[in-house]
Amino acid sequence: MDKLTEIMNWKRKEIAPRIRPVRDEELIRLSEKFPFRGAFRDALSSADELSVIAEIKRRSPSAGEIADIPDATDQARKYVNAEVDCLSILTDQKYFGGHLDDLSDVTDFLRERNRPLPCLRKDFMVHPIQVTEAAEGGARAILIIVRALSDDEMKELRESADLAGLDCLYEVHEESELDRVLPHNPEIIGVNNRDLTRFVTDLSISEYLIPLIPDNIIKVSESGILDAEDAWRVRDAGADAILCGEALMKAEDPERLVADMKEE
Repeated sequence: MDKLTEIMNWKRKEIAPRIRPVRDEELIRLSEKFPFRGAFRDALSSADELSVIAEIKRRSPSAGEIADIPDATDQARKYVNAEVDCLSILTDQKYFGGHLDDLSDVTDFLRERNRPLPCLRKDFMVHPIQVTEAAEGGARAILIIVRALSDDEMKELRESADLAGLDCLYEVHEESELDRVLPHNPEIIGVNNRDLTRFVTDLSISEYLIPLIPDNIIKVSESGILDAEDAWRVRDAGADAILCGEALMKAEDPERLVADMKEE
């Protein structure tokens, strides 16, 4: 069994006790409770320079333990000071050491300080109940991993996110996945340089796939971006933004690294 299949099998078991019907009215109420529809998308499209989505990630199957951060807001504070464009908050506990509380703690922290950084709930999404959890936690976007889902599941997640006022970051790794996602009219596509079945990383995946994405779609390069040179490499391939976790989590000076990555 490959790693992604293992994770998805676990995720479906994990959320099974929480699954219940999610009514459209509930999702619409959430969109009214947390306004700023399109905030995540807008934050990525409004910058003239390469946008940076900074990730809060304690560990991963590929890197092992990354950082000991009892309080996710400590890392969020560093990212705010580094003037990143968005945050990605891992909420999967078993494989990445995250929790839904990390999302709500960080979004509460940002609201209290009037710092409107849109947050992505980074998890293995399979059911609308996870969309409600994301919206309740203050997220402005969810992740949809194309390889892990059927077309019907992607459609259901997108419809739920639309009703809740959340953006969708569709993640692809192969051209066949890009072909599958385009009929869903995505506004943001992330190219994951890491093969989630084997956890092997190759930046040439972005160099190949990003030029195939239509111009009207925001293009994000994800994973394996360890320094400014990597960021410039995917920017030159056409990336509008990068999603960076491990390098920023380990950086002694995240502000300097972000500034270098954004440098023209």
